[in-house]
Amino acid sequence: QVQLVESGGDSVQAGGSLRLSCAATDTTDTYRSNCMGWFRQAPGKEREWVALIYARSGSTFYADYMKGRFTISRDGAKNTLYLHMTNLDPEDTAIYYCAAGGRYSGAWCPRRDDSYIYWGQGTQVTVSS
Repeated sequence: QVQLVESGGDSVQAGGSLRLSCAATDTTDTYRSNCMGWFRQAPGKEREWVALIYARSGSTFYADYMKGRFTISRDGAKNTLYLHMTNLDPEDTAIYYCAAGGRYSGAWCPRRDDSYIYWGQGTQVTVSS
C-alpha cells in the first residue's frame, strides 16, 4: 500500500514562501505512472485542487487562482512531490494534502478529489496578515 507523508507546513506572514514535500513509500506502478498533486481544505470549505502533475510526461496543471504563485514538481528518483508556494496570502491558509493515483485522461489530470486513490495525512499552512 502506497504511503504518502507530507511535510513543510508552517505559519508564515503574508508575502512569504513555503515548500511542501510529499514522500511516497511502497510505491506501485499506479502511483508512478499516473497523476498526482496537491489539494487543500480551508476551515469551513470543501477540499479543492491546487496543482497536479502527470508523472509520465511531467505535464502540470494549476488552479486559476494560483496566478503563477505556486509550482508543482516531482523527483522521481526520490518518489517525492513538491509544492513551492510564493507570495502567500491569508486566503491560502488551509490543510494541504498530497494525492496520487489519479487516472490521466489523455489531456488532463482529474480535478475531483475522489479520483485519487492515495492520500497523505495533510500538513497545515497558516498565513497571517
